[in-house]
Amino acid sequence: MGISSSSSVCFELNGGRLAPRRLDGPPVCGCILPCFLFPRVPPEIRTQLVEQFKCLEQQSESRLQLLQDLQEFFRRKAEIELEYSRSLEKLAERFSSKIRGSREHQFKKDQHLLSPVNCWYLVLTQTRRESRDHATLNDIFTNNVIVRLSQISEDVIRLFKKSKEIGLQMHEELLKVTNELYTVMKTYHMYHAESISAESKLKEAEKQEEKQFNKSGDVSVNLLRHEERPQRRSSVKKIEKMKEKRQAKYSENKLKCTKARNDYLLNLAATNAAVSKYYIHDVSDLIDCCDLGFHASLARTFRTYLSAEYNLETSRHEGLDIIENAVDNLDARSDKHTIMDMCNQVFCPPLKFEFQPHMGDEVCQVSAQQPVQTELLMRYHQLQSRLATLKIENEEVRKTLDATMQTLQDMLTVEDFDVSDAFQHSRSTESVKSAASETYMSKINIAKRRANQQETEMFYFTLMDPSEAFPVLNPQLSLPFLVCTAKICPGHRVEINSH
Repeated sequence: MGISSSSSVCFELNGGRLAPRRLDGPPVCGCILPCFLFPRVPPEIRTQLVEQFKCLEQQSESRLQLLQDLQEFFRRKAEIELEYSRSLEKLAERFSSKIRGSREHQFKKDQHLLSPVNCWYLVLTQTRRESRDHATLNDIFTNNVIVRLSQISEDVIRLFKKSKEIGLQMHEELLKVTNELYTVMKTYHMYHAESISAESKLKEAEKQEEKQFNKSGDVSVNLLRHEERPQRRSSVKKIEKMKEKRQAKYSENKLKCTKARNDYLLNLAATNAAVSKYYIHDVSDLIDCCDLGFHASLARTFRTYLSAEYNLETSRHEGLDIIENAVDNLDARSDKHTIMDMCNQVFCPPLKFEFQPHMGDEVCQVSAQQPVQTELLMRYHQLQSRLATLKIENEEVRKTLDATMQTLQDMLTVEDFDVSDAFQHSRSTESVKSAASETYMSKINIAKRRANQQETEMFYFTLMDPSEAFPVLNPQLSLPFLVCTAKICPGHRVEINSH
């Protein structure tokens, strides 16, 4: 029934547990301890040793379960990252295919890309970049993180096997020491009992001898009969002989007891030292053997995960910075000039209208001879007065127009894009939702802002109506004024030509 100290023991996963197994036998349950070889060992020590291995086994099982959960988590996360990467690629390709044959794509080839279109292209580029980055994240999780976790699981099983083998040897040695102590103690108790018994017998002999001497003193020798004297001497000799024999036995037993006590005390000190060493040093070393490299390897695995995530965020921020720079460069004036340059033939001024003579009439200048000169002079003064009034009105309209434009600009440039409150994880989901409903982008605020914006726009376009706000721009009013100035004021001349 015994297991020798040279028995080879290994451990295998059995139903999620580390089951100990002899290499030359079937799996066994529980912890293999040679306690039954040492029945004299205190049961509390045997119980402690068994529970120690159970504790180490539970710790190893919990680590294996943790590593198994981590592997499953990163395996599923890798699948999600790959799926997300493919979805992003499909999304970018869908819209990229729509613009390959578009006019903006041709403009891009000609380096005449408008700033909003440039932002749109950068968004698609960033989407492809994120697709590649998430595919890379999938590869790192699958071929790096999960592999590391699998290796750590193998290390946990292997180290637990080795630690258990060493621990079994430690337990066996400790139990041998305690068993030897019990044997030496029993020997000491036996010799001490024999010494006490011999001492008791010696004292009894001494009492008999003393009693005999007392009788001899009380009865005079002369009074004894002649035939009683030899019998008295024989009795005394027997008592003396028995005393000497018991004295020798007592001395012998006392020497044996002293030696046994010394052996017991020395073994007691050695056993206490061995037990103290085991519980203070060996147990700690045994736990260190089970923990060997576990935390360092797990830390490296987590740092691989952190490095991947941080680099993903770094790449994302780099791409977003490019888009942000393009957003900062959104410029309506620049785009206006770009459009006019791209469509130069459409927006260039047409040729001036040329004078078309009728039936040989070659006069191509305004004639200011009497009575036409008087009429022109009258129209001149009327137009001068009217233009002075229109100038004042025009300045007022311009101020109103500028103020309206500034109001529109304030409406259109309000900083309503900060959504950082929606990502405050310290608050509950309900508070986040309620905060989001009270933000600038709530439906009530949106409807109100849209109504104000449209009303301001209508007022702005009303001011821009040339028939109402800018009659001074009417050529029927300004051209006669110039003509009158040219004919009435000396040195002024207006020519109508084809250029």
